[in-house]
Amino acid sequence: MEPVASHDVDAQLTPRAVAKSLAASVSSVFTGWGRGYRRLAQSHASSVAGDALVGVALAGTLFFSVPSTDARQNVALYLLLTLAPFALIGPLLGRAYDRAPGTYRAGLILSSAGRVVIAIMIGFAVDAIWVFPLAFGLLVLSRFFGISRSSVLPVVVRNTDELIDANARLARAGVIAAALVVPLGAGGAWLFGVWAPLVGAAILYLVSTIAATQLPPVTVVRADTPAKYTLPRQIRLARFATAGVRFLNGYLVLLVAFALRDVDAGIASLATLLAAAGLGYFVAAWLAPTIGRYVREEPMVVGALAVMAIAAFIGAQVLSLLAASVLALAAGFAWGTAKFAFDGMMHVSVPAVHRGRAFTNSETMFQIAWVMGALIPVVPFWPTELGLSSAGVLALVIQVAYVSLVLVPESVRAAPVVDEPPGEAEPTAGVLDLL
Repeated sequence: MEPVASHDVDAQLTPRAVAKSLAASVSSVFTGWGRGYRRLAQSHASSVAGDALVGVALAGTLFFSVPSTDARQNVALYLLLTLAPFALIGPLLGRAYDRAPGTYRAGLILSSAGRVVIAIMIGFAVDAIWVFPLAFGLLVLSRFFGISRSSVLPVVVRNTDELIDANARLARAGVIAAALVVPLGAGGAWLFGVWAPLVGAAILYLVSTIAATQLPPVTVVRADTPAKYTLPRQIRLARFATAGVRFLNGYLVLLVAFALRDVDAGIASLATLLAAAGLGYFVAAWLAPTIGRYVREEPMVVGALAVMAIAAFIGAQVLSLLAASVLALAAGFAWGTAKFAFDGMMHVSVPAVHRGRAFTNSETMFQIAWVMGALIPVVPFWPTELGLSSAGVLALVIQVAYVSLVLVPESVRAAPVVDEPPGEAEPTAGVLDLL
């Protein structure tokens, strides 16, 4: 054989070629469906990066700069504040979007512009009690943005078969942006204090606002659909299972974070833990479109629960920074896989005029599930090994229940997506409606 092939391979592996390939991969997450998708991806990436920088600014003041007991109290208060807006405002926002579905772009603009102001205000109140209501407002606007983005996506990507791929690309754009700015924000906070990441966050929120204003007008034509819409049974069951994944995600990440905090691990350990969780979500965003070509969305949710169970059981055997990072990576991957699968089901099954309300209610449920899971490890003296084993058992219980209710009965899987007439709901519908 001629040595030319080997030479070509070596040429392709030069630093310049690798950098060029990496740049092309990064650029691809912002392209693919025209100008509307590109602007949406730019707005989303800037929004996620801004949220990440605010997280960097608050992590040191709420978690590591105080004794362990105070850190638990701070985190508990913060989590409760994150719970309130979604429980109270979520249903109202859903109704507003249901009545005016064309206001999605305005939602993106207002939520990003509002966070510009709040990020600056947090800088003046970072050591005062006012930081909590300000963080509350920022979280509300961040979730407002996420719901608006989910509702805009089917408008800029009109081919429903490509929605999972587009949603995964958006997630990759956000993770890449956050991964780029978090080290800069941490370094700026170390050199100049919390003002550095907060100013950076305000700039990124401004970029998100500008990109959102350049989106094409979002118009949703109301079809002949009922004013009152009930989600199909398979969507409600998938939402319950996905909420279970989200509950375990918050529970496991906070459990190992406090385990490291209680053995005097520093902020670098927390950064490693969060980076691992972000990496897991990024891997899920990268693989979800490929997995979705071979399996249905329901098995993807089941697989996410299996990953959670395996990671929890393994983590219970040995807990170190490396084991905690692997566990956080698995939790991030499981959550990303379940979320992308669920979003795909929603985009395909729910009419456009009801999609805003459906996403609002689902995101509210997921956020409540995450907060409830994260609150449990805040209780002092929660045994880490027992906590991890319990998480593994719970993941298996949710998995078995979901498989039994959805994947086994073929008649349920083949049921058409229609509204359930009053008085003819299935026996489990009353419970599912509460979820």
